[in-house]
Amino acid sequence: MNIDVNYRILDLFCGAGGMSYGMHLNPHFKTVVALDINDKLAITLKKNMPDVHVIVGDIKTQEVKNEVIEQSLKYKVNMIIGGPPCQGYSMKGKKLGLKDPRNFLFIEYLKLVERLQPEVFVIENVKTLLSTSKGWFKEEIISAINKLGYNVDVGVLKASDFGVPQTRERTIFICCKNKKICLPLPTCSKTVTVREAISDLAYLESGEGAFEQDYRLPASTDYQKMMRRNSAKLYNHKASNHAQIAIQKLQMIPPEKGKEFLPEELLGKQKFHSTWGRLKWDEASPTIDTRFDAASNGTNNHPVLNRAITPREAARIQSFDDTYIFYGTKVAVRTQIGNAVPPLMAKAIADKIYNDTVDEQGEQ
Repeated sequence: MNIDVNYRILDLFCGAGGMSYGMHLNPHFKTVVALDINDKLAITLKKNMPDVHVIVGDIKTQEVKNEVIEQSLKYKVNMIIGGPPCQGYSMKGKKLGLKDPRNFLFIEYLKLVERLQPEVFVIENVKTLLSTSKGWFKEEIISAINKLGYNVDVGVLKASDFGVPQTRERTIFICCKNKKICLPLPTCSKTVTVREAISDLAYLESGEGAFEQDYRLPASTDYQKMMRRNSAKLYNHKASNHAQIAIQKLQMIPPEKGKEFLPEELLGKQKFHSTWGRLKWDEASPTIDTRFDAASNGTNNHPVLNRAITPREAARIQSFDDTYIFYGTKVAVRTQIGNAVPPLMAKAIADKIYNDTVDEQGEQ
């Protein structure tokens, strides 16, 4: 493995590898070790980034922890990234804070920081982490990071500010030993739209498509050309096989509209305004989640076709290019895509870290 780069990364809770893949878009960053508890999620990172030493296991177990540390030292890790789940962030959990057992994964992340002493580490999490309990948890996390000897900047990044055709927002902590690195500023003044992202894939109906196929239409936008660069075949563009009743409901909903066009007797039990919604061609997509393939789930139906978006369309909206292939069951693939950090947002973070550290000092 070539590790002659400025930043050698340990990716914790790696999932499908969106954050690592985005970092790799800056040639000075290379993920060398990755960990996830779920082999059905990690398989995609393994196949797309075969040079990465992927460990599958539970970070809480000593055996797995030891392997992570051993491999990280072997490959000279000097950066850690990851999104540890924090289920204990509630008013009820405030009493225990970071000692709440539901936040053990966050603690395990910080323990590895303490053991490996990386130059930089990045934590991503849900947007609401910052506002929960009037910011009490945010301050507690910053305090824990400061006690480890790191400067930290934290805030919310919006994916569409970095060329991602999606309004997804995530909390990002950038932590550095030697200086404070501020979060990246927006790199795009114009939002990339759903049309720009997926209009060249607008031909499958419910149940159509295949794991691998030829492109049928040419790329018509700069974003599509970027997504298709170096891709000879189209993967993961297979539409859900919707029930006939779901197709009938979608047929009643005009292009770019939603459930307001369904008769009351067909609304079902869904209470949310966004259910049965269609994406809008000339806007960014709302946040892609892990159920994007279900017509009733939210605003993730195709703008004009009578189906939910396909995994490839969802991946495009997340800014995974077409060379990044997703493997596994239908449920595993939608989880991989829906939970991922958008690669173009991760690249912006990598670019900012590089420009504020290595680039300022000159090439090492």
